[in-house]
Amino acid sequence: MSAAKIRLSPSEMELLIHTEWILTKNRILEKTDALLGELLQAQQQYLQQQESLLPSLVWANGAKLSRGDNYRGLPYRVLDHPRCFSTEGYFAIRSIFWWGHFFSCTLLLSGTYQQQCIPGLARSFDTFQGAGIYYGVNSDPWHHHFEADNYLPMEEMDASAFEAENERRPFIKLAKKIPLQEWDHAVELLQATFELFIQATDQFPRR
Repeated sequence: MSAAKIRLSPSEMELLIHTEWILTKNRILEKTDALLGELLQAQQQYLQQQESLLPSLVWANGAKLSRGDNYRGLPYRVLDHPRCFSTEGYFAIRSIFWWGHFFSCTLLLSGTYQQQCIPGLARSFDTFQGAGIYYGVNSDPWHHHFEADNYLPMEEMDASAFEAENERRPFIKLAKKIPLQEWDHAVELLQATFELFIQATDQFPRR
């Protein structure tokens, strides 16, 4: 590679010789980890107060916080609680921070869990619409952006289409987007969506 191809632009050089911006980034990510830790405590406290009918397998793995710097080139954090990825299917609630974009709370269901949850989801359709929930339309469940090829606002669906899609698709994915400007209220907003998803899916017989 020639020297000309690896020269830095003036703005890149400015960032290279100054450290405060990256130290600030590190502080923000540390605070994000703390925020998600506070969210996990709220989730666990809520569940302790409920007589949950969710299968024990759903909770067997405990919570997991994943960290990375390259979801579409930007840092992210993912709190999975619960996180069940088994031969029976998926049951996961993902609380996500994506730098420069949003917080989100996502429900992912497939297999046995998807089929068992369909009636409860149908009963919650009006609540989902009123809460600003999005419906996953991508064939890949591991995309988390809110562009049109990934999510559809549920305000644009009717109840019959929602039920038909839930039966047809190989997985169900629902999500709520929360602006980063809501940082001071992010735990409460993510927790409210978590509780909504738990109430909509907690329809299982005890095992």
